[in-house]
Amino acid sequence: MKVIIKELDNDSKNIKDVQEFLFKQIKKEFGYGYVPEWHEDIIKLDEYYVNPSRNNFFVAYLEETGKIIGTIGIRAYDKDFPEFRHLYSNETTSSIWRLFVDERCRRCGLASKMFSIAENFANQSKYQNIYLHTHKTLDGALEFWTKMGFVVSLDSNDELETVHMDKEIHELEITLQPSDFRHAVKL
Repeated sequence: MKVIIKELDNDSKNIKDVQEFLFKQIKKEFGYGYVPEWHEDIIKLDEYYVNPSRNNFFVAYLEETGKIIGTIGIRAYDKDFPEFRHLYSNETTSSIWRLFVDERCRRCGLASKMFSIAENFANQSKYQNIYLHTHKTLDGALEFWTKMGFVVSLDSNDELETVHMDKEIHELEITLQPSDFRHAVKL
């Protein structure tokens, strides 16, 4: 399976397709549809991710069909959780949103690749750390984010089993020669 990952552009058809994919994934994972106070960023993808220069949204497509199989958004931290006012700001902190991979395409490294692209974008945009929240009820989510280098900053112990996590971004310069690549990962 060949996958292409692109930045979401301001094309209305592309935005509509991504919105449909996201709401389908939310329904599958959480069992509910559109909730205005939780999904404004999906309705306004252009305002939250496409137009601001320090925000972005990446979409993975199957090369053969053009079908969307994964998404991830990164934007300046814009929440106002009292517990984090002393830790995060929109100047220094980015936040991960809407990482979804179609269930038929999981466990092949796509989510890790998409996060790597988002983290690289955050680094290039001069953010110092990344915030996210996830839920203990999501199969493998906590383990995945821990593997990506995140640490739990707060376990809310709420009805949604929300866990807040963060990660410092460390710039790493690696110089490779073409001969250093000895294998490829097949998705």
